[in-house]
Amino acid sequence: MIQGDVTTVPDQAQAMMDAAIEHLKKVLKKLRTGKATPALLDGVMVEYYGALTPLNQMANIVALDARSLSVQPWDKTAVAPIERAIINSDLGLVPQNDGEVIHLNIPVLTEERRKDLAKQARHYGEETKVGIRRARHEALEFIRQEVKDGFAEDDAKRLEKKVEELTKTYYQKVDDLVAAKEKEIMTV
Repeated sequence: MIQGDVTTVPDQAQAMMDAAIEHLKKVLKKLRTGKATPALLDGVMVEYYGALTPLNQMANIVALDARSLSVQPWDKTAVAPIERAIINSDLGLVPQNDGEVIHLNIPVLTEERRKDLAKQARHYGEETKVGIRRARHEALEFIRQEVKDGFAEDDAKRLEKKVEELTKTYYQKVDDLVAAKEKEIMTV
């Protein structure tokens, strides 16, 4: 929510846009690309002693190579709950455990699945652009309201122009992030 001094509106809008970009980066990191990366398991929550706990807070997750991950719980009694959580996640991974360490082999993605993931990345990019537009809209509305309350129109036009330039810059950042992720997904 934009509030306070009208001269800080572009900074507030930029902070909102930065938050949208950071969220996009986190979401894109979780998209499977066919390469083993510990970030794949970031969203996995484990039922552990009656509480849902993020997997990365319960175990050491390491990429052994491009196609496999190793999950080593700090508490050996957590192996079974972690295995269950991975199976129940929507990642489509089949864990193999040796009693102490869980091994995950990342299957090669089919061409159809790669296209679906690229489409999903574009969708996340569009959602981020909606967040950026929302920040722009709030900023412009605040500036217009301040003009009604007596703020100088010339200064308001300058602030509006700055907000529009920020919007274009952040749109380009979104496009760049999505294009890089698409390239990563489509690379065999």
